[in-house]
Amino acid sequence: MWGVAVGAYGLGAFHRSSLAVAGIFATERFDISATQLASFVVLQLAVYAVLQIPVGLLVDRFGSGRVLLVGLLAMSVGQVAFALTDSYALALLARVSVGVGDATTFVCCLRLISSWFPTRRIPVMTQLTGPLGQVGTIAAAVPMTWALRRFGWERSYLAVAAVGLMVAVLVLVIVRDEPGRRTLSGSALGLAVVRSTLAQSWAETGTRLGFWIHFSQHFSASMLGLLWGFPFFVRSEGTSEATAGALLTVMVVAVIAVAPLIGWLVTRFPARRSDLVLGSIGAVAGLWAVVLLWPGTAPVWLLAILVIVVGAAGPMAMIGFDFARLANPPHRLASAVGMVNQGGFLASLTIILVVGALLDLGSRDADGTYTPAAFTLALSAQFVLWGVAALQIWRLRVQFRDEAHRQPTSAPMPGARAADS
Repeated sequence: MWGVAVGAYGLGAFHRSSLAVAGIFATERFDISATQLASFVVLQLAVYAVLQIPVGLLVDRFGSGRVLLVGLLAMSVGQVAFALTDSYALALLARVSVGVGDATTFVCCLRLISSWFPTRRIPVMTQLTGPLGQVGTIAAAVPMTWALRRFGWERSYLAVAAVGLMVAVLVLVIVRDEPGRRTLSGSALGLAVVRSTLAQSWAETGTRLGFWIHFSQHFSASMLGLLWGFPFFVRSEGTSEATAGALLTVMVVAVIAVAPLIGWLVTRFPARRSDLVLGSIGAVAGLWAVVLLWPGTAPVWLLAILVIVVGAAGPMAMIGFDFARLANPPHRLASAVGMVNQGGFLASLTIILVVGALLDLGSRDADGTYTPAAFTLALSAQFVLWGVAALQIWRLRVQFRDEAHRQPTSAPMPGARAADS
């Protein structure tokens, strides 16, 4: 059952990432600029981010299975429309549908983990879920490039839609909301209940700390994997298309390979979780500085180190969900998880849109392609987001520790707060 849920999440990651290698094809098919191309991904991410809290509320109300099934159907409908239209406006609407379905997958996975696994295994299973779902990103790199060249736009995207329908059947047959119950329904969602639930979840320092942790670790890999990595490697760093696809694949492999290690470190040294996150911010920002300041084109070995470190930051984002889980009771867990998950995607859509806008403002070669200097300027916008996130994490972790010290020993989860600061 967990495997089916992760498969649905992986399919959502595929849909999210497919334009990273289809960007050139999309530019030709819809006759659009870089900013318009970025708007496909930004719109999908915006829908994803905006819906995280509503999806969390719906999961708390209707259970994971039903929400996940509706999400898969929405993704398939969106991909069918995206495959068949050649209108830019209709293609944007199709990406909205894909974003709606994609928004349901991860929150449902985490809620199922909380329902089916013992507490001591939840951090490790959470760490494994994120990276394993990113296998869909690998399928959106080299295999999707091959499919687009071999079978064309329409047949490639129609095939993806068909896979979504097959996964929906598996969800319908296999997924149960909790042991012994096929569906789990919560309280009715009145306006007062929604307002109270969201206010209580956000009031928890652990929820806000989780938000900024996810914000800080997610956006650089998303920016590369979803849209700008392929053109950056090919047009700024002079790699071949095959090498660019391989680098994006290495980044996702790094996510999967590092996740068990991060899960072990988090379980073994819970008091050092925020230290791991801040160290990750420093490592990723430092490597980006080296690559962007490298005279001429950066060597492939340096680009490989970059994508490995950027990819390794992905599992660090999962630490944010641990803080939210520890700070919130089960009946509003999915809502809190949605808030945390919103952080990374708000950061991602911001940086993707800003990079596209700065590229359009930057210099171009005689043939109209963006120069390395334009990419350097555009990608430097990442440092602003890292600086803001690091300050917030530092401030909130101090507050989190102060709250833990003030709590009496009889308060709920005092040990968890102290251990996970």
